Amino acid sequence: MSNVEQAVQALNVHRRRAALSVLGITIGIAAVMAVGTISRGGNHLIYRELETFGLNSVWLYRNWNTQDVSLREKSGTGIDNDDFLSLQSDKKILGIRSITPIVNPNWNWSTTRGNREANAQHMGVGRDYTQISNDQLIAGRFLNQNDIDTRQSVVLLAPQVVQNLFDATENPVGQHIYIDRKRFLVVGLLAGKSRDFLASIGSSGGQNADDRILMPFTTLQRMMGLDEIDTFQFEVEDFNQAENTAQAARQRLLDNHPVGFDYRAETMSSYIETTDRILNGVSIIGIVSASISLLVGGMGIMNVMGTAVLERTREIGVRKAIGAREKDIMMQFLMEAGLISAVGGLLGLAIGTIASFVLAKVTGFPVIPSTWQVLAALFISISVGLLSGFLPARRAAKMKPVQALRTE
Repeated sequence: MSNVEQAVQALNVHRRRAALSVLGITIGIAAVMAVGTISRGGNHLIYRELETFGLNSVWLYRNWNTQDVSLREKSGTGIDNDDFLSLQSDKKILGIRSITPIVNPNWNWSTTRGNREANAQHMGVGRDYTQISNDQLIAGRFLNQNDIDTRQSVVLLAPQVVQNLFDATENPVGQHIYIDRKRFLVVGLLAGKSRDFLASIGSSGGQNADDRILMPFTTLQRMMGLDEIDTFQFEVEDFNQAENTAQAARQRLLDNHPVGFDYRAETMSSYIETTDRILNGVSIIGIVSASISLLVGGMGIMNVMGTAVLERTREIGVRKAIGAREKDIMMQFLMEAGLISAVGGLLGLAIGTIASFVLAKVTGFPVIPSTWQVLAALFISISVGLLSGFLPARRAAKMKPVQALRTE
């Protein structure tokens, strides 16, 4: 009879005891699978949503929360069109690939078409905004330099605005809408951007990308009667130098406005670092929890195998008396421990996979299977079993045949 057959027969005699040992390993492996799968899915989802802002993006704007009270008293954004020209002309020196002004109105404007109305975010942007923000076009065209230079009354509409103002059968491109009772031509339609998860944790920047209306920033400035700019968003040449580029651009604004204003720069890399820390923290908590379950499962296997050695002392003596070697005895008990952990590992993989799909349904995270994770889980489960069974197996192998045969 082979070691495998002997192991199966021995475990079959004590099914309940073996089942309890299998349970601990099963829970641990299931936790490892679920945590790993959801962690990768969450990582994929978050990065996909962060990409909708532009992964190489930097935002530069007036710092209204500066500690210097005198710098909070002056009105205005502290950024104007001359600053745009200054940064644009030296963007290569500063490490900027492309840059766009962003202008936001100081009040809510109505957006209408006939008797239909949309609650929208009106944004005045430059030609390169859509490129920097990874916007995709589904119809029409983007804003061009002529729109900016001549302050054209043209707009790009995001999906929610289109849905509110037009019927599903209509083509909005070439149609007109009214913003603050002024007529605008729709020249393009933007693809939707999902930021549901970031919005759910309050990290979407307070912006629903699907209710935007984009127009030339010069047009919006004309409507407001100002030449101020609220924010610069730019794409850096080197992601690893984003912070240095951001501070160089901030210093340029400070040089342009030596009195009265302070500025703040935020990089996408800082958001990514924060996201990595959060995801790593969640993964560590899950791994610690799974490790505790595996430790408990391993202790269960050790106890089961220790009890098995005591109960089968006479059997061990008989086998050694008829010629069984130490390594044969040791291999038999290790095989039993390994079999327990392997069964627990396979059950854990199945339960963990099911749990991953259930959690994905609840959280909205995509399920991303991984071959290495399956192999790692099986390796861990079998390793735990073998390590836990080693001492009892060694004790069994070292028994003296005469003493073992005397045991009742």
